[in-house]
Amino acid sequence: MKIAERGRAKFRPLKDYDKQQVKHLLIDKIRQEQENARSLSENIFETYHYRNDKLNLVSLFSGCGGLDLGCELAGLDAVVGKNESDRLLLSRNDFMKSRHESLFHTIYSIDMFKEANETYRLNFPDTIVQHEKDIRKIKDFPSCDIVLGGFPCPGFSEAGPRLIDDERNFLYIHFIRCLIETRPSFFIAENVKGMLTLGKGEVIKQIIQDFESAGYRVKYKLVNARDYGVPQLRERVFIVGVREDLDFEYEFPSPTHGDKEGLLPYVTLEDAILDLADNPGDWYEGSFSPIYLSRNRKKRWGEQSFTIQASGRQAPLHPSGPAMEKVSKDKWILPGEERLHRRLSVKEIARIQTFPDWFIFSDGNNPLINRNGRIDKIYKQIGNAVPVQLARAIVKPIAEWSANNFATIVENRNYTEQMDLFDLIHN
Repeated sequence: MKIAERGRAKFRPLKDYDKQQVKHLLIDKIRQEQENARSLSENIFETYHYRNDKLNLVSLFSGCGGLDLGCELAGLDAVVGKNESDRLLLSRNDFMKSRHESLFHTIYSIDMFKEANETYRLNFPDTIVQHEKDIRKIKDFPSCDIVLGGFPCPGFSEAGPRLIDDERNFLYIHFIRCLIETRPSFFIAENVKGMLTLGKGEVIKQIIQDFESAGYRVKYKLVNARDYGVPQLRERVFIVGVREDLDFEYEFPSPTHGDKEGLLPYVTLEDAILDLADNPGDWYEGSFSPIYLSRNRKKRWGEQSFTIQASGRQAPLHPSGPAMEKVSKDKWILPGEERLHRRLSVKEIARIQTFPDWFIFSDGNNPLINRNGRIDKIYKQIGNAVPVQLARAIVKPIAEWSANNFATIVENRNYTEQMDLFDLIHN
């Protein structure tokens, strides 16, 4: 939430508002957005492939589907066991034949990124209704049991603008609009670390208040992907909500990997990509700018990768060849010939983001865009995605509880205690 008074082009955070005031402000904002969506939308009537024997899933801001695939895997683990899921994941054919056994069943996805949507269609069932639209123009969302989404975060990123009134930051309102309309049992949202410090911590407090006002018990946590078997230093915030009528207390999973006794060792670059040395596939080519060379970009084989970004030009360097050398403040060099240094390839960053090797990425196949430009479309998709194995770990507690309490979820699908919010939006 925010107030209209501006100061140096920023909205000042709302403070000291009680829950009822927050709820009223939220309802007013969502009602406005709902009216805008209805005025902008066409009358499209979709038939959704809804299943009563599964937890039906809606994916907002779906991208190429990293969070979705991880959720699907967690649902498969809960039914057939993790070892069997891992075996199936090795083969595209085996996984496609068995994915229907997952507890989770995706019925709808939405994203505006053309190439990411093409990738999604290449890897997920064609029964999913997919919209390539602005979520602000979506009139109604389908009934579901779980909502996923990494709402856009350019204004939250520590590497980008931090204006509180960047309208992209408030697309989470449409996430909440979906929750109020469909009343799912759970939701999982993901975002960048920078959102925790925006507005000196007030913005995340307001976002959590807004989600709670929609009728959910909400928890959030900053996690590092490498603690869950991802060969990458990647800190992200997860926000998890459980509808308040359900007798389930979500707890973030403990790390599975690390240096402490009892944990599996961290997965390294050597573990993840050494076998691709002779067949790395395509990588982004081009010179290295002074900004790129302002810091170290190369990790050793025995370490985890730097964060994979949504840019081919900014991709980390492959660990082979000599290490970068720091020659002065904010200036590093690449010793020896430039051919000894290259960016990580598309295939390698997909591995580092823990996508299976069979996952197909679309570059759009646009002949008007040069090779680097098309490859960059793939880097962007992969860099924006939630690492599959991290998503799998975060969803695991929900999958396990749901598998044991499926009847309870079914009985409470028509939960109506919060219908006052729903009615306010629709009347």
